[in-house]
Amino acid sequence: MATAELTAHELIAKHRPTLDQALEAIRTRAYWSPHPEHPKAYGESGSLDAAAGKAAFDALLGSRLDLGQPGTDGWVGGEVSPYGIELGVEYPHAALDELLPAMRSGMRRWRDAGAETRAVVCMEILKRISDRTHEFAHAVMHTSGQAFMMALQAGGPHAQDRGLEAVAYAYVEQVRTPDNAEWTKPQGKRDPLALNKRFTPVPRGIALVIGCNTFPTWNGYPGLFASLATGNAVLVKPHPRAVLPLALTVQVARQVLTEAGFDADLVALAAERPGEGIAKALATRPEIRIIDYTGSTEFGDWLEANARQAQVYTEKAGVNTVVVDSTDDYKGMLSNLAFSLSLYSGQMCTTPQNLLIPRDGIRTDQGPKTYDEVVADLARAVDGLLGDDARANALLGALVNPDVKARLEAAHGLGEVALASREITHPEFPGAVVRTPVLVKLDGAKPDDEAAYMSECFGPVSFAVAVDSAADAVELLRRTVREKGAMTVGAYTTDEEVEQAVQEVCFEEAAQLSLNLTGGVYVNQTAAFSDFHGSGGNPAANAALCDGAFVANRFRVVEVRREAQGLS
Repeated sequence: MATAELTAHELIAKHRPTLDQALEAIRTRAYWSPHPEHPKAYGESGSLDAAAGKAAFDALLGSRLDLGQPGTDGWVGGEVSPYGIELGVEYPHAALDELLPAMRSGMRRWRDAGAETRAVVCMEILKRISDRTHEFAHAVMHTSGQAFMMALQAGGPHAQDRGLEAVAYAYVEQVRTPDNAEWTKPQGKRDPLALNKRFTPVPRGIALVIGCNTFPTWNGYPGLFASLATGNAVLVKPHPRAVLPLALTVQVARQVLTEAGFDADLVALAAERPGEGIAKALATRPEIRIIDYTGSTEFGDWLEANARQAQVYTEKAGVNTVVVDSTDDYKGMLSNLAFSLSLYSGQMCTTPQNLLIPRDGIRTDQGPKTYDEVVADLARAVDGLLGDDARANALLGALVNPDVKARLEAAHGLGEVALASREITHPEFPGAVVRTPVLVKLDGAKPDDEAAYMSECFGPVSFAVAVDSAADAVELLRRTVREKGAMTVGAYTTDEEVEQAVQEVCFEEAAQLSLNLTGGVYVNQTAAFSDFHGSGGNPAANAALCDGAFVANRFRVVEVRREAQGLS
């Protein structure tokens, strides 16, 4: 057993005020974040500033990251940055028959620590990660291909917010039932029946987090911290091309757990050899009782069908759709859509793919606009946004893998190209593959075109789909969400009936809707503590980040009752 350097009392005193603020934020859904977005906010109170963070990342290159895990039977690596540099970091490869029992051995004490102690230990982990935000930003950038500022914000404070949000929800659900209750039932003239009842949240077992390539921390932290805060041990299986950010996370978690007097093996890493593909083998092991997964529909469906012993939470693929009916801010609409299509080269599960535009055109504050005019104007807006290569590199980042590049190139042959993709050279990283988005015109009435727009085309590819009317667009939206799923839906309309129709589709098909965004908030962005990411109600995902359902089934409440002392 570890000797505690951080007592529960100290951690509660340090973090309870922040936990209370998080609980208030998820109640009110108002804006709040304890993690600063601005790079210059770091460098005080023990956190790494920009230079120190870059130096810390550089020191990792070519190193061996020894986590001190049991069952290490070798070392694996091979990550190559989308920006063209080899990371050269080696990670422990685990013998699972030795690692998994070691992970279980610390769960009893972790369970008995209680919900509040678990919450503040998780918050200390997040605080240590926050202090290293600049270091993590480079790790996220060079595994995901995000541009640096996005890697710092999305991979740093926004991911940390999502982790804390999960901790807050986990705490709420665990304390919903009291620890103890004195139960007395009157029996008329006879003595009352009296029982003492004790209620304990108990974990399910070992949780498996299967990481993704594009947002390793943002998508990884909710499941990791939801499971850890509810008493489970957590095994982190990163994407083989994005190991470093989650390996550093595991390193920090193990350090904090040790200092707090708990078993470091409550959190461990499962890195894999090239081509090993351990996710399937891990997912069906009896020790694994919870699985969090972000990635392809195919593997997500496999997990849901085959990992029968586990509670499975998946975020899969969808076809995100925007209905364009009318607008009272045509310039703002075009600007907002151009940014949404361009950010991180469209490599976000929330990026719009299909823009449904009536073939007879739309009403705007600049007068009627034909379908062709809307598409041409949007193409010009994207061109204007990305016309300067420095700005383009800062927004687009790099293509995360060759499959995205192949889909982008193939899209040019799917229909009339309204905006062709162009290659951009990165001045600092000549090996980076940077491409602007392609916009393709398709006819919603043609079966050949339908095959394209009704399939997810992940990356910087979007389709301007001509439809007969706004009503036709609404029905296509309904069919798309029902059959393919959607993480996000957008709509532009000044017509109250159209707005109501779109809203009703989103209610009935359980899709998150953004209406008439023309300013600095975009359909592919969500804010922790306020916005729900996914709904869990359509094929794109079976869970939402983050709500009570995301955490409540990671533990069960076990009751121990006995007759009260001195009463019968």
